[in-house]
Amino acid sequence: MTLIIVAIWIAGLVMIATGNMTKINRAASAIFTGTVGWVLYICYGSDFVMSQHPSEYIDFLGGASPTSIAVKEYIAQNVFLKYVGKGAELVIFLLATMTIVEILNNNGCFDFFKEMLKTRKSKKLLWVMTFLTFIVSANLDNLTVTTMMLVLMHELIPSRRQRMIYGSAIVIAANCGGALTVIGDPIGLLLWNNGSVSATSFSLSLAVPCLLAYLIPTWWLSRLLPEHIDSQWTSMPYRGDDTNLKIWQRLVMLIVGIGGLWFIPSFHAITRLSPFLGALCVLSVLWIVNEIMNRKLMNVDQMIQRRTPRVLQYGILQLMLYVMGVVLAIGVVTETGFVAWLSSQCHLYINNVWVMGTIAAFFSSLLDTFATGVSFIALDSSLPENDMYYKIIAYSCAMGGNVLMLGSVSGLALMKMEHIHVGWFFKNVGWVVIVAWALGMLSLWLF
Repeated sequence: MTLIIVAIWIAGLVMIATGNMTKINRAASAIFTGTVGWVLYICYGSDFVMSQHPSEYIDFLGGASPTSIAVKEYIAQNVFLKYVGKGAELVIFLLATMTIVEILNNNGCFDFFKEMLKTRKSKKLLWVMTFLTFIVSANLDNLTVTTMMLVLMHELIPSRRQRMIYGSAIVIAANCGGALTVIGDPIGLLLWNNGSVSATSFSLSLAVPCLLAYLIPTWWLSRLLPEHIDSQWTSMPYRGDDTNLKIWQRLVMLIVGIGGLWFIPSFHAITRLSPFLGALCVLSVLWIVNEIMNRKLMNVDQMIQRRTPRVLQYGILQLMLYVMGVVLAIGVVTETGFVAWLSSQCHLYINNVWVMGTIAAFFSSLLDTFATGVSFIALDSSLPENDMYYKIIAYSCAMGGNVLMLGSVSGLALMKMEHIHVGWFFKNVGWVVIVAWALGMLSLWLF
């Protein structure tokens, strides 16, 4: 049964990796893999529990005779819920941060970024756009930031050829910025929730590698652009949709939202409570501010749902289901004992964090960054806090997703939006991403 469950997990990874060709949503593949795995696990619950948790199960029985009902109750209460809790922490955090983004976006708070992009110089526009993406994605979810910046890019740049270049740079900047902090990417968030890394140590260690991985490909892409570009803008004070907030009101909401997210690591360090509670606290404060700022519109029923939030909302639901499915799938594979066996084989035949990081980068370029990261983290989940292994895996998986765009959800969104082929991307920038990743690994080794 262990081999069957592992085979289902491998098949699920293949389905996730080929989702762009098969048109099967990766969230559906992940949820199917996780749920079927646990159903098969509980069918052979007695064997798995006695091999992995014998003493805990005996204590749970309290002298009573073991029965099929008792083992199922033990699995449901003491094994299964542990992984549901881990997945729920990630999902609630993503739900809170993405709702914060949607509130800010609905109120035009990101229009300040659009004002910064008023230039005819193509290279200046590229650097400003990607720098904003890098900074914002380090504080928000990188998928949401990528979607917003791609929509903005589509409004500004009429040429599809140029949008392919700008879009590629935006995705790379978003993934690099997200990898810099524990709240910018689901892998870093998982490590932080597990207590594997601290926010400060994680960011300080990955600062130079992430900057190199962002700067080098962006510089290379800037060489493909002409000197000037035709772009179009609209005036910021008028939006013509669902808000007429003044500039100072939008600025206040932006400060509350982004500033609150910056406070979440401090909240976790002070209270030792799960980070999702801090995110919910920030969301509640911003929500109250939103109600106050928009009370006149709400009183006359003028709030209108716009198309962009609907697109974000659909992506949010997919991402949350996908994260939960992956966590449940890795959990059931771990409980069979296969992960422990594979970890011992890696220590026996490899036993080198840099080689493991290289392997993780390779798989994340073909499969999926989050699924690959969770799998490699599970191999050594008992290492001390801030161990270099965790940082290498997080960095390598994030950068691996930039090589072909197949492993990155943001990359897949760009490929679908601008009809970019994998061959074009690798020929123009993918190989440069590999060079930048290698230099980042070198900086990690040196410092």
